Amino acid sequence: MKIVLAEKVSPATLAVFQQEPGWNVVTPDQIKNGLAAELADADALVVRSAVQADAKLLEAAPKLRVIGRAGVGVDNIDTDAATRHGIVVMNTPGANAVAVAELTLGLMISMARSIPRANATMHAGKWDKKNLQGQELRGKTLGIVGLGRIGLEVARRAKAFGMDIIGYDPFISPVIARENEVTLVPIDEIFKSSDYLTLHVGLTTQTEGIINATSLAIMKKGIRIINCARGELIVEQALADAIASGHVAGAALDVFHHEPLKESPFHNLDHVLLSPHIAGATDEAQEAIGIQLAHQVRDYLKLGVVQNAVNLPSLSHEEYIEVAPYIEMAERLGHFLSHATPGNLENIQITYSGRIAAGKTDLIRNAAIAGIFADTDAVNRINAAAIAQERGIRIQEDKKEFTTGGTGSVLKLTLHSSEGDASASATVLHGNSPRLLTYDGVDIEAPLTGTLISIRNHDVPGVIGRIGTILGEHSVNIANFALGRSTSPTRSQRVPQGQALAVVQIDVPNAATANAAVEALRKVNAIASVRLIELGKL
Repeated sequence: MKIVLAEKVSPATLAVFQQEPGWNVVTPDQIKNGLAAELADADALVVRSAVQADAKLLEAAPKLRVIGRAGVGVDNIDTDAATRHGIVVMNTPGANAVAVAELTLGLMISMARSIPRANATMHAGKWDKKNLQGQELRGKTLGIVGLGRIGLEVARRAKAFGMDIIGYDPFISPVIARENEVTLVPIDEIFKSSDYLTLHVGLTTQTEGIINATSLAIMKKGIRIINCARGELIVEQALADAIASGHVAGAALDVFHHEPLKESPFHNLDHVLLSPHIAGATDEAQEAIGIQLAHQVRDYLKLGVVQNAVNLPSLSHEEYIEVAPYIEMAERLGHFLSHATPGNLENIQITYSGRIAAGKTDLIRNAAIAGIFADTDAVNRINAAAIAQERGIRIQEDKKEFTTGGTGSVLKLTLHSSEGDASASATVLHGNSPRLLTYDGVDIEAPLTGTLISIRNHDVPGVIGRIGTILGEHSVNIANFALGRSTSPTRSQRVPQGQALAVVQIDVPNAATANAAVEALRKVNAIASVRLIELGKL
């Protein structure tokens, strides 16, 4: 085996490869004639963020079987080209979870005890003891938005300080939450009850700007906010105004809309701690990332075990051509249905009907789960089932090698929660066009592409016209409008008689315009709920 380490790794990472008898390990200082020449007979490539593993480079690597990325982001790797070449692309999510969790707790303590100000005044020759009386974390309520690996690590550590932990994450089962002594509550309850609020979610259309003027207004006076996730989760000026007014007692921010941070509304605020995106930057985390990746690459080359892959596993050309449209459809259907359950997700039921039921469905299953978890971090088509199991969510699969209604193959997803169910089915038309067929038991055909608005409304006159008017007023063009109505609800159908569903495909000038239109729709009395869903183009 030949392993090319295109960027510097730790000695412990290098040792994992060097311990394998007969393996040729090429380090960065040994690459003399360019990376492309070195990859001509290589089996594995290990990179960090500097090397661009693009399609041209992969053309020069006919034997390459795996690319390992020491870190999470794979923007520097052409994963589509890698898939076409049968190359597995792996990353290392979760390896820095402890580092991020520890900084989160450190920032909480720093705010509670004014440690930065105490240090600054002492260095300035002042003994300002009277003005530095702090608070204990013990007995305070910590609200955690996002209970993935990092959020749960924060919860475990905060519990040791005697804090009461409440959490919001629709993609974790109540069992896992209870095991970690986290009380699951709605997002508004997080805002209303937390003394400290920490964010550990990815950036999506649902989470962007989750901390804004509206959510800040319902928070208790004196709350302190920590963000070590993504800067875009917070409307920065709104938070700065809330701190300046005294409603928010303080904030600790490690991530920002624009990095490096130059101009910021936080620069002149005494009660804000700022750090330059260092949450995962520890010696131990970087070492753990390198060692974890080395083990993943080694295990794949020796045993064929795929861990933390971000693209599809190897398939024959014929198998891939047949199953690829349904993989794509499944992920889009899962994403469409995500956030539709009224409570915390406990069980995912996947029903395959028709031709797809007779073939390999593992990738279709994983794609559906990945779509459901699209708004969480580090979930992809390879590790989706494992992540679901880790979160205590059961997966049930049923296969029926026949369909009704003349459709060749249909995939149905049902999401079960303690408070109710949500379901949808879809198919692929014309070979590559994913189409929604039903939503919560209502027949409603709509494209599963682009930007969609899902609307649940009372079946009364004027609603459709009002929807069109509001979208027009916001310069949002309607590309497709699908409508279905409830007539005789079944036991499994969540749409009450007298309600209707609409799925509107729109052309979006920009995200702000779409969000403004959605907010306007929510104010219509006859509309019960509105969701903005970004599925992207095919």
